[in-house]
Amino acid sequence: MTRVMLIPAAGLGSRLGASTPKLLFPVNGRPMIDYLLDLYAPVVNGFVLVVHPSAEAAVRTHCRGRSRAIEYDVQTEPTGMLDAILIPSERVRRFGAESVWITWCDQIAVHPETIGTLAARSSHHPECALVFPTVARRAPYIHLVRGAHGEIVEVRHRREGDAMPEVGESDVGLFCLSAAAYHDLLPEFARAGDTGTVTRERNFLPFIPWLGGRAEVRTFPARDEIESLGINTPEDVRRLEAHVGR
Repeated sequence: MTRVMLIPAAGLGSRLGASTPKLLFPVNGRPMIDYLLDLYAPVVNGFVLVVHPSAEAAVRTHCRGRSRAIEYDVQTEPTGMLDAILIPSERVRRFGAESVWITWCDQIAVHPETIGTLAARSSHHPECALVFPTVARRAPYIHLVRGAHGEIVEVRHRREGDAMPEVGESDVGLFCLSAAAYHDLLPEFARAGDTGTVTRERNFLPFIPWLGGRAEVRTFPARDEIESLGINTPEDVRRLEAHVGR
């Protein structure tokens, strides 16, 4: 199966106090993008990085010489992850990918076993529009609300001011879409034009319950709660570095 990975990475890392583009911010001395390229190179055929225009030259220079194909697109306005994911649609179409993987640039703690499981399950169920890992965690940033039959009926976001449970079910910032879901259903969802209540950004995660009403969505357990940690603050960096040290 031909796979391409999209990495929306146009953030400037302001909450980290970064002097570099966010995806070049070092964790344990290594830029975050290096973790992602190393993690996913064994299972995808190429990458598309969606970067801020001010970061493009630095990121291209840093990634030069990588063995896997890396292409680049630019997100000029901070309108949200949904728009960032759709920007490379024509590039993805030319790539001829049968599945489209997506991960956030700061989600570097995903375990290789979880990645291997996603590769296996998406290959075994090519009819699925979306396959992704989830994990139970305390004080979730994202909470997936399930219906009576286990289907995802709502996605709550802490940053949008939604009511959050003490322990919730979170994604780990890693998703596998079928080509049809990416090229046909995601643009249909995007045309609704909904934005976050607080951030006014166009988010990708509300696509999950919308998609579940139209196509098959499968989830499976990730290996460890730490996989859901996104690197947004210095505290997040310290927590992940301590985990890696152990």
